[in-house]
Amino acid sequence: MTRLPTYFVSHGGGPWPWMKEQSNGAFDKLEASLQQMARSLPQKPKAILVVSGHWEEEAFTLSSGTTPGMIYDYSGFPAHTYQIKYPAPGAPELAKQIQAMLQQGGFKAALNPERGFDHGTFTVMAPAFPEADIPVVQLSLRSDLNPRAHIEVGRLLQPLRDEGILIIGSGLSYHNLRMFNASAAAPSQAFDQWLQKTVTKVSSEEREQSLLQWDKAPHARTAHPQEDHLMPLMVVAGAAYGEAGTCVYHEDFLGNVAVSSFRFG
Repeated sequence: MTRLPTYFVSHGGGPWPWMKEQSNGAFDKLEASLQQMARSLPQKPKAILVVSGHWEEEAFTLSSGTTPGMIYDYSGFPAHTYQIKYPAPGAPELAKQIQAMLQQGGFKAALNPERGFDHGTFTVMAPAFPEADIPVVQLSLRSDLNPRAHIEVGRLLQPLRDEGILIIGSGLSYHNLRMFNASAAAPSQAFDQWLQKTVTKVSSEEREQSLLQWDKAPHARTAHPQEDHLMPLMVVAGAAYGEAGTCVYHEDFLGNVAVSSFRFG
């Protein structure tokens, strides 16, 4: 079985795949990149593990239900976006396997059979895998948002890639909702340039050291006042230690905000 790559994807805003009429093409490039991600895989995944920037727990926690529901973790959107479904099955046995892997690696890890898909998951999965026929497990962030812990968890997850499991980190490379306008242009570009160099231009050892000190990057705290949407990158980079990263999506969203997605391996 061929080793699958890992991805960090900038997942866009709100339930955008279900709001194409209102968005005037704003998410077309992101949608195309997610569709290309699915097409470029060497084989169909047996299951997908999504590390979502929209789920934090005191200990790393895995969704372990058989038929996950939906979590509409946004507000102010049209009524129909609170009825949408992404009916992919869960994978309870995989969740238990990953829990054991993390525990053997020295981390506390829990299962949550009630956890549904949040929009960090379903907004990525629906464009990439519209058939919803691949089992999906979500992994939470740890609420201390410690970069080293998330990288180390990624290292523990690396063997899954040889078992046909696709690991996706779903966040945003720039996530400052109070500065998501023309004033974001300079800081988002500066942070994105650092991110591009860190992910694509240096060895995985240097990449890891830079990610551990991400808050020293140019305009780091402007780009991420809270680093929840950056932590999924730490996990997938850890799961691809020793392998190169490439940029698979980049645009100045709405003409101002530099956002990117990356593939490892």
